[in-house]
Amino acid sequence: MNQQDELLQFAAQHGTPLCIIDHDKIRENYRTFKTHLPRVQCYYAVKANSAQQIIETLFKEGSSFDVASYNEFMQVYQYIKHFEKQQKKYFVWDKIIFSNTIKDRHTLAKIKQYKPLVTYDNSAEVKKLKEYCDTAGLVIRVKVPDTGSQVEMSTKFGVEPGEASDLIDEAFNAGLKVEGISFHVGSQCTNFDNYTAALSIASELFNDARKKGYGLNLLDIGGGFPVPYDPQVPDFAKLATLLNSEFQRLFPEDIEILAEPGRFIAATAATLVAEIVGKARRNGKIFYHINDGVYHSYSGVVYDHWIPNFSAFKEGETEICAVVGPTCDSFDKITLSAELPANLEVGDFLYTVNIGAYGTASTTRFNGFDPAKIVHKNFSGPQPE
Repeated sequence: MNQQDELLQFAAQHGTPLCIIDHDKIRENYRTFKTHLPRVQCYYAVKANSAQQIIETLFKEGSSFDVASYNEFMQVYQYIKHFEKQQKKYFVWDKIIFSNTIKDRHTLAKIKQYKPLVTYDNSAEVKKLKEYCDTAGLVIRVKVPDTGSQVEMSTKFGVEPGEASDLIDEAFNAGLKVEGISFHVGSQCTNFDNYTAALSIASELFNDARKKGYGLNLLDIGGGFPVPYDPQVPDFAKLATLLNSEFQRLFPEDIEILAEPGRFIAATAATLVAEIVGKARRNGKIFYHINDGVYHSYSGVVYDHWIPNFSAFKEGETEICAVVGPTCDSFDKITLSAELPANLEVGDFLYTVNIGAYGTASTTRFNGFDPAKIVHKNFSGPQPE
């Protein structure tokens, strides 16, 4: 059975809009990452797609996890809650990082018992950690170049490199333990110079800290690893070769390196099928109205600077069309430039590939429309109700 026939079969069985997540692709992406970056411990960024089934598949693969909140932490914790106490502590310490640099007091108080690994980038966070979670291991987040990345991070996160040493001193002086240095070059980073510059900054900070006698031993290179959304995206294997060379040149073997891929693991694992519920020609252009939109699975168009793609199951002479969502908001336009057959009618279907990252993460029920149903393909556990 070819891909289109399989998608139509799923749509007939489950209805639309329908998001199909292929767990074989999740496993493949995880293993590709591990193969190309053997020195790097992979912490899946749960925020990219927090479907419990994805977390379960990656847990079984041996993945570590990057969480941003207590709720995300508990999504992972449920798989280790039956572990004996010491084994549980070791897992949390070794395989979970709270990479949100700002954590509220209540969260810190709740995770104190687990002695978590956490990031920070400011003095106020040092004071909070000292008061509410002094058991934590700290990783200082440093601002690095993120030019050309799809989603830039440096305007909201990261201490300036020139101020990082003082912030490390401040944490140690407060009686806390700084374990390492982290950075993020921006999501969907296709400018590999960002990584080179960031690693150079981190190396200088490591050298400075070790001269002071601080035992920093962890480097967190964040995420941003490019997903092949289109043929122009540089190859991940090329980036991995560059990273491996820089690791060997700049960082001694006793420094543990971790990364937080989210988009790289989840993006290519999902396909969405939507139904055409309306068709009109407006100002000379065909508008296909579908039963999903920017308030739902295509929210990445708004929040993630994602460029959507559409394909039809029916052939025909094509023209540039608009594809818009089902809500009453005129803002709910997914794209005004999809090349699609002009002969599609109400009741036909469109599908979108590579929609596994961040789309469902920010979906809503605006105007009373339900989000897409999610089906998990090649998943070893039960399907959700």
